Amino acid sequence: MDTMVEVIYLLSATLFVVGLKRLQSPATARAGNAIAAFAMFLAIVATVVDTEILTWNGILIGVAIGGLVGGITARRVEMTDMPQLVGIFNGFGGAASALVAVAEFLGTPTIGVGTTGVTILIGTAIGGVTFTGSFLAFAKLQGLMTGDPITFPGQNILNALLFLGVLAVGAMTLGAFGGQDPLTMFYVFCGLAMLMGVLLVIPIGGADMPVVISLLNSYSGLAASAAGFVIGNMVLIISGALVGASGLILTQLMCKA
Repeated sequence: MDTMVEVIYLLSATLFVVGLKRLQSPATARAGNAIAAFAMFLAIVATVVDTEILTWNGILIGVAIGGLVGGITARRVEMTDMPQLVGIFNGFGGAASALVAVAEFLGTPTIGVGTTGVTILIGTAIGGVTFTGSFLAFAKLQGLMTGDPITFPGQNILNALLFLGVLAVGAMTLGAFGGQDPLTMFYVFCGLAMLMGVLLVIPIGGADMPVVISLLNSYSGLAASAAGFVIGNMVLIISGALVGASGLILTQLMCKA
């Protein structure tokens, strides 16, 4: 079974690359999207079967419900509203990656300073920023809140201090300074990460939200890749890295345009 799972993972990673390649042209983009979706389906089934989390009945029920919700949502959304839909997907992707890291930490809250502990915090931070930032971008594009930039005096200084605070609390979470309850520090760390996502998006106007969503899409990939390192899942590492790299390139191109 282990060999078969690894083969499916390899096939899935290859299909991700092929699908991404075919997205370069409008003529092949639809087929590329279908190939990438099938690759994700293979990866999910292989992972769930390998870890024996659910029975086949549970897998099929989950696929049916998720596919139905996703299919209906995608068909009902106007093409002009597609950035909002992508924003929501980014938010859910970031949240899923963060929850993987959170679950891993809660299983061993005294993990200490090390590669695994740092990776858990990276996945949690990026996932938290992506989650709140993406839904805020959705709210701006959807008109649920003002699309004007929201700024206030000392905003950049506050963002810098918040970033330093995230690093400091992360170090406390891993016990670098000693004396703190790691679980409490971890909860504070999660809250600061989500607050950072809000503060990074609010000063950007609604017209630039598609660029922000592209960047957050990259973040969701990086969060997924970090989650892959946390649980030792190679296909998650590869697919997350592909999304992260392609999202950064797309963001750069959009900024230049």
